Amino acid sequence: MMFHQLLTLLSLPISRNKLSILNYHQVLTTPDPLRPWEPDCVKFDWQMKLLSRHFRPLALLDALDRLDSDTLPSRAVCVTLDDGYRSNLEVALPILDRYQVPATVFVATAFSDGENMWNDRIIDLLAGLRSDTIDLEPVELGRCTLDGIATRRHLANRIIDQLKYLAVEDRLTKVDELIEVNGSIHETRKMMCAEEVARLSRSGIEIGGHTHNHPILKGMRPEQQREEVARNKALLEEWTGKPVLGFAYPNGRFGKDMDEESLAIIRELGFRYAVSTDAGFTARNTNRFALRRFTPWDANPVKFHARMILNLRNVP
Repeated sequence: MMFHQLLTLLSLPISRNKLSILNYHQVLTTPDPLRPWEPDCVKFDWQMKLLSRHFRPLALLDALDRLDSDTLPSRAVCVTLDDGYRSNLEVALPILDRYQVPATVFVATAFSDGENMWNDRIIDLLAGLRSDTIDLEPVELGRCTLDGIATRRHLANRIIDQLKYLAVEDRLTKVDELIEVNGSIHETRKMMCAEEVARLSRSGIEIGGHTHNHPILKGMRPEQQREEVARNKALLEEWTGKPVLGFAYPNGRFGKDMDEESLAIIRELGFRYAVSTDAGFTARNTNRFALRRFTPWDANPVKFHARMILNLRNVP
């Protein structure tokens, strides 16, 4: 506790008028060796407890309003979760409520009918395959030996990296081919349906847009980008009965995944802000359509706290 109090004191002079935005996806019930970057409920619990004790958790729209009016408190932090996982409702929400931490969930709407996201399907294929080999010919990687969790995790990440920048239809076709040649897999529904998104919204969580099919926007024509985002926004507003004012870019690195044209489209469609995955903090002069986010992945609370402070020195 003494270390946390010291870190809190050290953060006061450097955290004024600076907003930290944290980026999560799933919150798991138990640790998953093929998804080590995803916190389980135990880890997420102590992280939210730490934020509630040593920082000032705010709703993102409120935090931006306070930045504009020069009333943002020191140690301000916002929590966001991307994609629209069921675990946001079933696992994360009770923890957020316990510590009174507001949050924003950015939802990709194409997955509301029960199909999991393409990257999760690849990870689940590698996790569930009982054979000691896998046929990766559909992604031109030949046949590979599966000699342990580390190898399965490495191959899953390699396949995801290879498919990430394909057009949506080509990407999904490749995933279907991989599953077909290696045998069917058991897939548990991971994504929220429309009613669950609405329920999360009614609980007080802000719902934001994240495109319909989760494509990389920069690889699309402007009219395609506009259609992806507008469809997503319209569906979410229909489901929640509320205006959708925030947006998260898929993948989210400026210059690689979106560009100035993408930012302009988001602004034109009536959003108030958009978040990236470029690390750093948000200040009063930060472009509201390229807000920075990061997540301190440390398993140790003191290191987690320290990295939160170090991020405030990460000059945008």
